[in-house]
Amino acid sequence: MTPPAPRESDLHAAREHSRQGRIDEAERIYSKLLDSLPDHAEALNYLALCAMRRGQTAQALELLERAAVGDPANLTTLLNLGSAREAAGNYEGAREAFQRALARDPASSVARLQLGHALENLDCGQQALLNYFRAITDEQKHGRWLNSSTTPTALSDRVRHAMRFVKAGRRRVFTELLEPVGKRHGPTALSRVEDCLAMLLGEAPGGPADARQKPSFLFFPGLPTTPYFDLSLFPWMEALERQTGAIQGELAELLPHADGRERVFASDAEEQTGLRGTLGEPSWNAFYFFRNGERRDENHRRCPRTAAALAALPLVRIREHAPEVMFSVLTPGTHILPHRGVTNTRVVCHLPLIVPEECALAVGGEIHEWREGRGVVFDDTFEHEAWNRGPRTRVVLIADVWNPHLSPAERDAVSVLVTAIGDFNGAAAAV
Repeated sequence: MTPPAPRESDLHAAREHSRQGRIDEAERIYSKLLDSLPDHAEALNYLALCAMRRGQTAQALELLERAAVGDPANLTTLLNLGSAREAAGNYEGAREAFQRALARDPASSVARLQLGHALENLDCGQQALLNYFRAITDEQKHGRWLNSSTTPTALSDRVRHAMRFVKAGRRRVFTELLEPVGKRHGPTALSRVEDCLAMLLGEAPGGPADARQKPSFLFFPGLPTTPYFDLSLFPWMEALERQTGAIQGELAELLPHADGRERVFASDAEEQTGLRGTLGEPSWNAFYFFRNGERRDENHRRCPRTAAALAALPLVRIREHAPEVMFSVLTPGTHILPHRGVTNTRVVCHLPLIVPEECALAVGGEIHEWREGRGVVFDDTFEHEAWNRGPRTRVVLIADVWNPHLSPAERDAVSVLVTAIGDFNGAAAAV
């Protein structure tokens, strides 16, 4: 037999009393409601919270367990049940409830925050760290939990605790991974790396001196700041330029065919916001030799002279991150809109291969017009853009190389640190 529905007037009265702070009146109505509807989730939750405020944890648990049996997928019930179990010292039970809440709603940062606290009390420090970090970053992506004004008062203490836990935990993880690098090179060799890490973790102020430079991921302090680099800093550049003809010959074999090409932007949305076309549909695609650090073996095989030239360069090699190396193909009328790169620890080398008229690169507002066979190296953490207003396709060989002002020890440390950050972020995304 279907239980009777609650009278809307009663529910409205209870909610209105609660809103006005008349807790006793609201509690009386909800209690009466349970006489006819003993499994009513809203009433059970409200009465349980009243019991919790009076320190009657056992009574609150009994009410919430009833609610969970009657409606096992109710997110509010699961969150309250986890909190009540935690108040009773049952951290394993709290974990179970918060995990069920996340199964019900994987986007619930409150459930993840609470789960982190239960895990912390169960001495599962690494899992607590990952859940705290994900909860915070998920909320901050939407402009929440940034400060006291964007954090609900009821959560503020726990959010602040989670932030402290995350800062200390990430410091511990990254410091431990960098320790072998320090032993190999000596502690003084990594002083700028330590400054970089302190800024990354928010332990120390700092940032680029030039307002045009804004890395989207990692700023390494103490490096000379310039949009373009003097080519004398790259002793391998002349040898690369001498290979222009051979590389152009291999490119000519590839260009008539679409196989092997990949979109530079991963999604339609990125492409729509990143490109503009003046002669029809804009297009920026590439023959990759490396993408996110992954070697494209087939393109290496198809272009052996290019592959040999690339092997002589100090390419940034960081698992799942770098280098990015490609024949960058920009169709007529395509404008790559202003954007910024991720870190000043690596710089971008261009070897122009096909350059129609009215093609240019602008870095930090300074325009550079490509010339075939003449390399250029720039810091892409400065806002930069490129355009092809000419009638033919423009092609440039692009390669990520180390910033020439980093020492070998610093390159080693940056490789370890960036890999560690990526692994940590990936683990947090998977919890």
